[in-house]
Amino acid sequence: MTTTFQGSLLDANEDAGLGDLSGARRITLDRGAWVDLLPGWVPGADRLFERLLTAVPWRAERRPMYDRVLAVPRLLSFYGAGLALPDPALAEMMTALDARYRPELGESLRTAGLCLYRDGRDSVAWHGDTSGRRVPQTVVAIVSLGTPRTLSLRPRGGGPALRYPVGHGDLLVMGGTCQRTWEHAVLKTARPTGPRISVQFRPDGVR
Repeated sequence: MTTTFQGSLLDANEDAGLGDLSGARRITLDRGAWVDLLPGWVPGADRLFERLLTAVPWRAERRPMYDRVLAVPRLLSFYGAGLALPDPALAEMMTALDARYRPELGESLRTAGLCLYRDGRDSVAWHGDTSGRRVPQTVVAIVSLGTPRTLSLRPRGGGPALRYPVGHGDLLVMGGTCQRTWEHAVLKTARPTGPRISVQFRPDGVR
């Protein structure tokens, strides 16, 4: 890593328990999409970041992009339905998020995808999570650990982007038609920035 991670002075006591999901602020987008935001949802987020940094079997991938096979600009790990997660805190998060969103969604959150953004050169391009099972509506719940990075959202087909800096245990949930009608990205930045881990909880088959 080219930049050292610096924890937040406001990081909560790890024994405090997860925050109340009813406190999430919902932002209604157009075409049936919405976003829920809950800053600082995860107590002890910086310590969890340090544990995951060493406990997760991070891997580099290469994928076909732009008529070439290129290195994915971030490290990845994926835990499918029924697989043990790398830290009990992630299982606690999945249980809480599933209890909150399953009645609205009509199915459970069952998988966890992890991305490690090592510095500002790591990124994910504009996309929607539509490469797996196609569904009219779904939920993708993202917990951000480590240095804040900006998650950007824009309407599919063009339009102004919304920008949400997330890190240090913040929760951002994309729901409704968001994966079909909007795109999201974590864009590269030339500004010196430390590492970030993104944990994405999804229903089975949604990627």
